[in-house]
Amino acid sequence: MFGCMEHLEAFWDANLEELKQGYIEEKDHYMCLLCNKKIEKGIIYQEEGMLFEAEKYMTIHIESIHQSVFDYLVQLDKKLTGLTEHQNNLLRLFYQGKSDADIQKEAGIGSASTIRNHRFVLKEKERQAKLFLTMMELLKEKDQHAPKFLPLHKNAKMVDERYNITEEERTKSIKKYFPEGIEGPLAKFPLKEKQKLVVLREIIKRFTLNKTYTEKEVNELLTAVYSDYVILRRYLIEYGFIDRKPDGSQYWVKE
Repeated sequence: MFGCMEHLEAFWDANLEELKQGYIEEKDHYMCLLCNKKIEKGIIYQEEGMLFEAEKYMTIHIESIHQSVFDYLVQLDKKLTGLTEHQNNLLRLFYQGKSDADIQKEAGIGSASTIRNHRFVLKEKERQAKLFLTMMELLKEKDQHAPKFLPLHKNAKMVDERYNITEEERTKSIKKYFPEGIEGPLAKFPLKEKQKLVVLREIIKRFTLNKTYTEKEVNELLTAVYSDYVILRRYLIEYGFIDRKPDGSQYWVKE
């Protein structure tokens, strides 16, 4: 099953170094922060005829599945990264090691000085982010009244106040809409967006990560949750929990 909460909390709680390497070390295994894959310690893994210990094999996994941590992060929604589409495209080009002249030609930017100005703006954004992170870390030591908010799923769309959900609100909504427990049926589909999001977060846990579903399989799975499976399917797609081929022939969990 898709370990949604564990995965999201690990991703958002990871420090800068852990995010840069793309995985965290736990007692018995290494866990990929990008897809939740776990590599057990103490086992020798084979890849293309070569043997690797667990941590090295995790780096190979990230390269083969995600290309790089940068490639994964740069694809996240701009609501999560805080980057404009133009800044995002420039970062991709910078990461590819292209010269300012090549970037000027490919991006259609007027002059080299314009590119230098964009580099300056991005550097300024980095400085601001460092200061903000430092202040937030210091704040944690003093603010005893901050509620615990649910972590954003990494394909979240339309990130706004509807994602302002505390653990307390989640618990109340689950009791209301899943009276028989989270493995049981949905009593009714919520009207409020925040409560919809809580419900969808629980429903997606019934899907298996890295599995491709037919539309019939998706409908059958959702029918077991709620009679109006069409509305569940639509909102799971709309909120970025699942994706599908344009012809609707295949569905999968977006992570």
